[in-house]
Amino acid sequence: MSGSAAGTSTADADVVCLGESMVTFLPSQPGRLADVPTFGRGIGGAESNVACALAAAGHRTRWVSRVGADGFGDHLVAAVAGYGVDTSAVRRDPDRPTGIYFRTATDRATDTHEVAYYRAGSAASAMSPHNVPYEDLLTGRILHLSGITAALSADCLALLHDLTAPRERRPLVSFDVNHRPGLWRNGAAGPDVLLDLARRCDLVFVGEDEADEAWGVRGTAAIREALPEPAVLVVKRGSEGATVFSRGAGGTDTATTVPALHVDVVAPVGAGDAFAAGFLSATLRGLPVRHRIRHGHLMAAAVLTVPGDLTGPPARAHADRLADLDDEAWGRLRLGPGWTGDDPEVRTP
Repeated sequence: MSGSAAGTSTADADVVCLGESMVTFLPSQPGRLADVPTFGRGIGGAESNVACALAAAGHRTRWVSRVGADGFGDHLVAAVAGYGVDTSAVRRDPDRPTGIYFRTATDRATDTHEVAYYRAGSAASAMSPHNVPYEDLLTGRILHLSGITAALSADCLALLHDLTAPRERRPLVSFDVNHRPGLWRNGAAGPDVLLDLARRCDLVFVGEDEADEAWGVRGTAAIREALPEPAVLVVKRGSEGATVFSRGAGGTDTATTVPALHVDVVAPVGAGDAFAAGFLSATLRGLPVRHRIRHGHLMAAAVLTVPGDLTGPPARAHADRLADLDDEAWGRLRLGPGWTGDDPEVRTP
């Protein structure tokens, strides 16, 4: 099945994203899963979310995965392709189903949040070094991976070990830790696996809270000490913003912190993937680190102000003008529903 808008493969993609995407059922109203009467259908997957957001922002992206030879697989491939993502490298599995899940409307970090996954034995969990198209994975400028894939199966973990190994003409490897304790059958092994994978990558995204939960490491400086290898380490700090450690040509490490925006949140899901997409977009454009972080915050704000995991990003010129604001004006910004179509004037909280 073709993936790009023209129905052809993107031979030299800017970013290639590997990982499972699932059909997600979104609640029609707040409440426990037992009480929600109806659900709307969407798509959800950390890596495909990044691919979709980058494609919507004008970059050439490819999503590599496996889905079932079923109606949900048809829907997933069509929905991702609809954002302009090349899906020509997605393989169909005649024996395994496409994964699905249901979730509540509450923030993932709260005790009331519920997710019911139906992904065991899914087509994507069968990905391995022997059945994914390496010629499609390794020809982009950036290869984006996440720790979710590592948790799906031993074969998936073997694939990530292979893709993060040193190799000739390796693309820049981006890795979002995405620690999901519930996905690891052997919960004790997950944190060590994720730390090992992160150390093998060039650009790493990790939340300050998940570094604490997974590794017992607190504070940005301590996280950098635990992960000295990546040339760029992005520590997401929730409402506090983000700190990026970047190593220069002389080996000097520079820390850059940008505060988060004031956002009128509609649904607190998808922000991490959107932040990664904004940061990667600005990286592809060669923007300074401070602007990369700001574009991450802006892309996250676009998703936070809509009900689902995906939305169209602000126009590039709009985002660039906001990212160019001085620190005082940036701090006064308040973004609410519909802001991506607004004239980019500063709105104070």
